[in-house]
Amino acid sequence: MRIPAIALAMLAMTAPAMSETVQLYAAGSLKGALTDVAKAYEAASGKKVESKWGASGLLKNEIAGGAKTDLFASANMEHPQALHDAGKSGPVILFARNRLCALVKPGLKVDSANLLEQMLDPNVKLGSSTPKADPSGDYAFEVFRKAEALKPGAQAALEKKALLLVGAADSAVPPAGRTVYGWHIAEGRIDVFLTYCTNAMAARQENPGQQIVALPEKLGVGADYGLTVMNGAPAAAQAFAQFSVSPAGQKILVSHGFAAGK
Repeated sequence: MRIPAIALAMLAMTAPAMSETVQLYAAGSLKGALTDVAKAYEAASGKKVESKWGASGLLKNEIAGGAKTDLFASANMEHPQALHDAGKSGPVILFARNRLCALVKPGLKVDSANLLEQMLDPNVKLGSSTPKADPSGDYAFEVFRKAEALKPGAQAALEKKALLLVGAADSAVPPAGRTVYGWHIAEGRIDVFLTYCTNAMAARQENPGQQIVALPEKLGVGADYGLTVMNGAPAAAQAFAQFSVSPAGQKILVSHGFAAGK
């Protein structure tokens, strides 16, 4: 039987290397998927992965300020690239893709065709994450920019009305075991929340009445996820990065609703 190269690399590691713990900083939208990737890696390698989850922009700032981690997995390519350009990490790997969807409260009649009209309705509460701190907010504001081409004045109106309830350092934290997007909608704070399709899927599992609406083609925004290994990280960190882009790692990411990075 042929042993995959990643497995050979793991088997070749010395006993001290086998005891290494990989420190991972990763975007909150990756929590479910990368937790499962980490479990599979741990089972294959005998190593442990310890993770910290949060808004990619805030995590990037922590690392740039001296926080210790071995790997950084971001919901965009720009934040890990900034660390690489600053000489703090290796090349950036595109390892997963996502898209923006609209998570909608039960009973609101929204589909792809009337989504922009509903978002512009003064009576509809619109939510997004916080730009700069969280790529999800940047992607939402890209949707607003695209809306301007369809309806003049839409960009300013949407940017003004959007409630930035997620991604900032002082954002409200949901109860344990609840997704923040579904929680905000369930509590009545938001009617339509622009978030990653994977987040919307998780929210609907908790709140079956909530709707997931695909953005129309002219408003569609994709998200590329970047992974970088920090300088000085142990060999196990590079092995974890390789495992994430291996067929086994990619299969787990796809099972959580992501598109393959390659």
